[in-house]
Parts: sequence; C-alpha cells; structure tokens
Amino acid sequence: MASSLLETLLFLLISISTHGGPVWGSKIVGGRTAVPHSRPYMASLQRGSHFCGGTLIHPRFVMTAAHCLNGQNFQRIQVVLGAHNLRNRERTQQRFQIQRVFENGFNPQNLQNDIILLQLEGTATINANVQVARLPGQGQNVVAGTQCLAMGWGQVSNSNRAIPTQLQELNVTIVTQNCRTGNLCTLVPRRRAGICFGDSGGPLVCNGVVHGIDSFVRGGCGSGFYPDGFAQVSRFVQWINSIIQKHNYSAQRSRRKRATWREELFLPV
Repeated sequence: MASSLLETLLFLLISISTHGGPVWGSKIVGGRTAVPHSRPYMASLQRGSHFCGGTLIHPRFVMTAAHCLNGQNFQRIQVVLGAHNLRNRERTQQRFQIQRVFENGFNPQNLQNDIILLQLEGTATINANVQVARLPGQGQNVVAGTQCLAMGWGQVSNSNRAIPTQLQELNVTIVTQNCRTGNLCTLVPRRRAGICFGDSGGPLVCNGVVHGIDSFVRGGCGSGFYPDGFAQVSRFVQWINSIIQKHNYSAQRSRRKRATWREELFLPV
C-alpha cells in the first residue's frame, strides 16, 4: 500500500515552490541547454510562471499532458510559443489564452490517457521560431533502442529547486522493460538523468516525430533504474485529427457565412 501511494505521488510530478505553493514545472535532469529556438514546436504553459510543457500541433492547438490541467481553471493559464529564455520577454514569443480543452478518457489515478488538446484563443503565426510538430501515424510503434530527445524547463534535480530559464534537452533511449501498456518509456544508459517534475506535457521526439508526452517518473527523477513514462501519441492520432478537422470545418463554415453576408450587403443593383 505504501509503495503504491509513493508511486501515485511520484506520478503526479508535483513539487513545492519556495513560496509554499504547488508547482507543475521542472527540468530535464542531467541535460544540456538547447540551441535557442531550435525546438520551435515547444510550448510553455504558464500560471504566472512556467509549470508544464506542450507541443504546437496546429496553429490553433497545443498538445500537453492531461494531468497538467487536472483541477485547474484553464482560463487562468497562458500558452507561450517561441520561447527559449523564460526570464526574458523575448520578441519571438507569442502568447495565447485557452479557448477550449479537449480530453480523451484521462484517469488521474494511474495517469492513463494522459493527453489533452488546448484550443488557443487566436492563431499562431508560423515562422522560424514557431512551427507545428510532426505527429506519427495511428498505431505507429517506436522500437526499443530508438534514440529520442526529451525537453523542458525547470529544476536541476530532485533536491535543487532552482529553475533554469533556458530550454533544456536530453538524449534518451526507448526501453520496454518495466514499461506498462499504453506508454512509451525511456532511460539514459549508464547515467542518472531523465525528465523531472513538470517537464510534464513536453514532447518526446524520435526521428523528428513527436511520439510521446512527458507523463511520469518513478523512484525519483533520473533514478538510473526506473524508466520515465510518456503518453504514447500514436494511440490518439485519429482522435487528434478529428478534433482539428472539426475546428477547420467550423472555421470554414464561419468564413462562408461572413462572405455571404458581405455579398448580400454589397449586392450591386
């Protein structure tokens, strides 16, 4: 029972800030600073400060972990795109409120189906610093031994709560041992490194494709023994596409209605 409770607590990826409040943010343990704006699909979810990551998958949609917003008022959350150094109000940054949240059977007890889509109030401007990520095909697998990249902002380690301002990244390897069905899992061979508190929601990129969403750790951050867990994006691609297609259809219909109204208003006689 105690072991189960410990794993549940670790799953939640919550840490306490120096101000005493809950923080859903942190860092890749044992990683390196990313080349500025080299991961243009990376999003920062902020509630005053960064607490979770996300991935831009459409100019109006960001994909993240469902547990990031579980119990949160999404209207108080801001999505920041085009960021590298969170300490600065970079000119590359684009900031959006959230219009709507889409979830798909998330279970907060065991973090199954740990995925949500955030529809932005506005459309991201696609440029060199803000770009849409590539997603896998429905059911596409990633084999053990595949080299991938995890990334995020936040704490340096389990004990050090100082938050680095620049985006961090880490090379990781896909493993299947001690990985439950429905998740992707990674380890860093021969090193205590991995995702940590609140890298939650950020992307796991394998061969240029976002295959995972940072979800949970066991045995502490960068334990060197337990693999880190990610929601497997390929299980949800059809659902993702259906949400985006409905939005595109609604937007096109709205534009047609406005065009018809303008034509009627300015009908020549």
